[in-house]
Amino acid sequence: MRLTVSVTVERWPVAGSFIISRGTKNYVDVVLCDISDGTHKGQAEATPIYYEGENAEKCAAEIMRFSAKHPDLDRAVLLQNMPRGAARNALDCALWDLECRKKNIPLWQAAGLPKPGPLISAFTISLGQPEIMEAHARQAALDGHKLLKLKLSGENDHERVAAVHHGAPDARLIVDANESWNDLDIAAEAAQLAQYSVELIEQPVSAGRDHLLSGVRSPVPLCADESCHTSADVQRIAPFYDAVNIKLDKAGGLTEAMAMARAAQAADMTIMVGCMLSTSLGIQPAFALAQLAQWVDLDGPLLLAIDRIDGFRFGSGRILPAESAG
Repeated sequence: MRLTVSVTVERWPVAGSFIISRGTKNYVDVVLCDISDGTHKGQAEATPIYYEGENAEKCAAEIMRFSAKHPDLDRAVLLQNMPRGAARNALDCALWDLECRKKNIPLWQAAGLPKPGPLISAFTISLGQPEIMEAHARQAALDGHKLLKLKLSGENDHERVAAVHHGAPDARLIVDANESWNDLDIAAEAAQLAQYSVELIEQPVSAGRDHLLSGVRSPVPLCADESCHTSADVQRIAPFYDAVNIKLDKAGGLTEAMAMARAAQAADMTIMVGCMLSTSLGIQPAFALAQLAQWVDLDGPLLLAIDRIDGFRFGSGRILPAESAG
């Protein structure tokens, strides 16, 4: 069936600023993709992966080039002919949405996923001086967030985690090292953080240097993020990690993200579902997949100054779909 594809680039302001070891973001550019069969329209949002050289304009152009070359577009064609990334994510998820609207069924049912319920989502504490992170954590706890995700840099990480724990002593903690521990004693760093009941350490070493984790006995589970993009990567990184962070922009769509989840389960790895900065539309398919996850990090819309109308509802540290999200 020949489909009509259109794409728009949108800029959404961040609430304050979003700071990680790679830099600061004050806004996020997203790609909004619409696919129509003439009767029904599917819509999806994707966030370009800037650290892989993507940007919104490039992704939008890629979507239009691919759809022009493949007018009989479907998910199998996407997986076989388009590289992973935000452009493929936008097309893949828009196709899922189109199917759901044609069949008048919710996404979880179309994808064979569990019926969704409320989830505890991490709330991100941006990288900063320990006292600033402590203040942000204290406010996050007062706002009802029960799971905090700390951005680290490989310098003074113990002091940052200690400060956050002091500011929010009852909150569960996970940390994202953002590939910054290459030259550190990883087991010793993890042992320091374990005393604060840190539950998970994301991407301690650079992608491609996962061998640095060989033989490391960490008291805290290690989770692959940048080192694992698709299901084909899972077996390669499984010897070094206990968990994998699945992001739809990174995987190139819900279809491949579900394949990653199956591969992780087969490798006896724990699943985390995360996101880039995005609006509620961007995390809608990830929320369906996150029903399989032990850790959920879908706070992208919460980090924006504003969200889409009828977006997800956040309260008491939980994320719930709006009534219109099915």
